[in-house]
Amino acid sequence: MRTEKEKMIAGEMYDPLDRVLVEDRVRTRLLIKALNETPEDDPETRSRIMGELLPQASRDLWLQPPFYCDYGYNMKVGERVFFNFNCVVLDVAPVTIGSRTMFAPNVQVYTATHPIDHVERSSGREYAKPIVIGEDVWIGGGSIICPGVSIGDRSVIGAGSVVTKDIPADVVAAGNPCRVIRPIRPGEK
Repeated sequence: MRTEKEKMIAGEMYDPLDRVLVEDRVRTRLLIKALNETPEDDPETRSRIMGELLPQASRDLWLQPPFYCDYGYNMKVGERVFFNFNCVVLDVAPVTIGSRTMFAPNVQVYTATHPIDHVERSSGREYAKPIVIGEDVWIGGGSIICPGVSIGDRSVIGAGSVVTKDIPADVVAAGNPCRVIRPIRPGEK
């Protein structure tokens, strides 16, 4: 029989109050608190904490505190990724972030979701959908990335966007809901 953690990561309905998951979240919250309180002039401590918090992240990841996530172990982060102030990643399902991707302040990445049917929702069980963000993506401030979304390589998401559907590579997309505005021209500034 699958554990609640295995169900969670697989995107199946699971019980978020499972003892193991509660312990994992408490551990994560303590690491986040330590990371967010560690001064930037103490890179060794910050690096150690980030290695524990985000074991699948490149060691050159930069997080401007405060930063928040649910588990950390469900985030796979490429090289030279930057999170600006106050970003939130609800990594209930896997979140994959390509190299050189940048997150402006207050970006929120949500894999967690709940049943539409009120009877199922009242059970307290939930599920999640993975998110994939490509390489060299720039996500503008205050954007929200919804469960199950993919954003293609080199795309730009305008500030304040709510990304509810997949965005292809090499485009500028913005709005609520986010939609493709235009392609990116090579060499464009």
